[in-house]
Amino acid sequence: MAPASIAVIGAGPAGLAAAERLSAAGLAVQLYDRMPSPARKFLMAGRGGLNLTHSEPRDLFLSRYGDAAPRLEGALRTFQPEDLRRWAADLGEPTFVGSSGRVFPESFKASPLLRAWLARLTTQGVHLHPRHSWNGWTDDGRLSFTTPDGPLDVTADATILALGGASWPRLGSDGGWVARVREVGVSVHDLTAANMGVHLAWSDLFRERFAGTPLKRIALTCGRDSVRGEAVITAEGLEGGVVYALSRTIRAALRHGPTTLRIDLRPDLPLETLHARLTAAPKKLSFANLMRKAAGLSLGAAGLVREAAGADRPGDPMALAQLIKAVPLPLTGAAGITRAISSAGGIAWDEICPDYQLKHKPGVFACGEMLDWDAPTGGYLLQACFSTGRAAAEGVIAYLGA
Repeated sequence: MAPASIAVIGAGPAGLAAAERLSAAGLAVQLYDRMPSPARKFLMAGRGGLNLTHSEPRDLFLSRYGDAAPRLEGALRTFQPEDLRRWAADLGEPTFVGSSGRVFPESFKASPLLRAWLARLTTQGVHLHPRHSWNGWTDDGRLSFTTPDGPLDVTADATILALGGASWPRLGSDGGWVARVREVGVSVHDLTAANMGVHLAWSDLFRERFAGTPLKRIALTCGRDSVRGEAVITAEGLEGGVVYALSRTIRAALRHGPTTLRIDLRPDLPLETLHARLTAAPKKLSFANLMRKAAGLSLGAAGLVREAAGADRPGDPMALAQLIKAVPLPLTGAAGITRAISSAGGIAWDEICPDYQLKHKPGVFACGEMLDWDAPTGGYLLQACFSTGRAAAEGVIAYLGA
């Protein structure tokens, strides 16, 4: 008897992880993707060193997924960060833990790992079909594709949807699947930007002088949530790790009206100590030198203080210290989804069985960023894609009794 034929639609990390597990179980896997080559967003992530996962304690790691954590817990415990590290090492790409706890391949690149991964999939019999755009289901339940050779309808014993979210659509995931899934009665929450930059109304002078300047060793606060790390001043506002880590809080705050972030430019320096240093500084110092010598600020950080204070720059040392410790940044909005690192929203969890099968479409499973979860950068995004891809594959194997 011929092995069951499985269609995996989407050749990003979640889809590739599913295809790998299915083919290892002896199933015939047909992998479809609308792009000319697979895992383009994965490769782009590798430009910054490919942060695969994180080494922090399990419970803290799980908490990074917010309200979706209970739904993701099973998949994340079955295929854990340690499992992902072993998997990479088995492909010839051992990993290391950076000073922040993030995990990277020793090569610090995505391309060698992807090449080895694709070679394994080929050896296991996975057949990749590039330039195949999924159009949904035909009236008789077959999968409909647009291909370079014309329309194609496919019959599969089971299907895994791994079509991603809608961030960086030029790399493959454009969210076009949302309408097709809704057409069959599946509830999908609108896709929105996550791990996105924020917009601020910089003055022309500040924008021209400081766009592209990093802000290091800062603490960013939105409401009651505060995160330490780094950011980058952009022409439109701010981007970077601390902004992304607060993206869920920022989105929620903006839904309720105008929102102001606050930056502590010296989070390791108590207010009283900073006040004392500013008080003791020679009165003849210019503002720039006062910020540099007494407050210990970089040029960009000092410029941010000047930008926030405007013409009302505090002369009193305590007021100036308080400003440095809590620079107000009134937001004008958030960056759009096309430039966001990831997206929030997706298929509602109430539509998903514990085995990742769609309740409205027996034999159809979903994984990765198609599901309604989001997480900060730091390895959490890729880990959940790997884990849910494998969980969906296990669901297929159980469904078919393979």
